[in-house]
Amino acid sequence: MDFYLTALLQGLCFSGIALGIYISMKIFNIPDITTDGSYTLGGVVTAILLTRHLPGYLILPAVLFAGGIAGAVTGFIHTKLKINPLLAGILVMTALYSVNLTLMGRSNLPLIGTSSIFTLLQILSNPNQNTFLILFFFVLVVTLLIGYLLKTDFGIAMRATGNSESMIRALGVNTNRMKIIGLALANALTAVSGYLITQFQAFADMNMGIGIVIVGLGSVIIAETFIGWLHTTSVWLSLVLVLAGAVIFQLVLALTLRMGVDANLLKLVTAVFVLLIVSLPRLNRVKE
Repeated sequence: MDFYLTALLQGLCFSGIALGIYISMKIFNIPDITTDGSYTLGGVVTAILLTRHLPGYLILPAVLFAGGIAGAVTGFIHTKLKINPLLAGILVMTALYSVNLTLMGRSNLPLIGTSSIFTLLQILSNPNQNTFLILFFFVLVVTLLIGYLLKTDFGIAMRATGNSESMIRALGVNTNRMKIIGLALANALTAVSGYLITQFQAFADMNMGIGIVIVGLGSVIIAETFIGWLHTTSVWLSLVLVLAGAVIFQLVLALTLRMGVDANLLKLVTAVFVLLIVSLPRLNRVKE
C-alpha cells in the first residue's frame, strides 16, 4: 500500500509541472521546453536555502521568483527577439544547466539533517499520511489561486491571447506582455514542483529535470482526454482533471514497476504510455 501511496505523493509533487504545462501549452499554445531547467532550478534553490537553514517563508518566494525569471526570459526571447518558442525554451533550458551547476557547485546536494516542509508540520504521526495531508492542502491552495486568477479579467485576457491573439490585440491588450507573464507563471509553478520533490526525496540533483517535461505533458494529455469525454469548458474542472492526470500518470508508472518491468526501461515505458494517450482520441475519431 505504501508503494502506491508514494506514487500518489509524487503525483501531488508533480502537480505544479502539470499546471505549468497546462498554462503554457493549452492556454497559450506555446510548447515550452524551459520546464526541464526551471524544475531543476526550483530544486537547486530549495536545496541551497535549506542547507543555509533559511525559514520556509523565504524559500518558497525565492523558488517562485527564480522559476518566474526563467520563464520570463523565454517569453522575452520569443516575443521581443522573434525566436521560435520551442527554440527559445531550448536555449534557456540549456543555459539553466550551467546556472544550476554554478549555484549548487556540484552535481548532487543531499539534505541530510535539514528540516523541510514535511518535518516542520507534524499533523499526523504516520510520516506518509502527514506528507499526504501537507501536499494535499498545498496543492489545493495553489489550484484555488490559479483558478481564481484565470477567472479574473486578467486571466480571461490570458486565455483569450491563446485562443485568438489578433482579436484580443485589437481590444488593446499587449499580447507579448501576456505571453511573458504566462510563461513566467508556468515556470514558477514548475519550480514549485522542484521545491516539493527536493524536500520529498531529501536531495537535489543536476539531472533531476531531464525528460521531466514528458511528465507534465502526459498529465495534461490525460486531463485533455477526460475533458473531451466530459465536454466541459469549466476552468475549475479542467484544473482538477490536470491534477488527477498527474496522479494517474505516477500511479501507472508505479503499477508498471510493481509488475516487474526493469527500472532501466521506465523512460521507454513512459514514452510509450504518453504515445498511447496521445493516440487514443485520434483512434476514436478514425473509428467514427
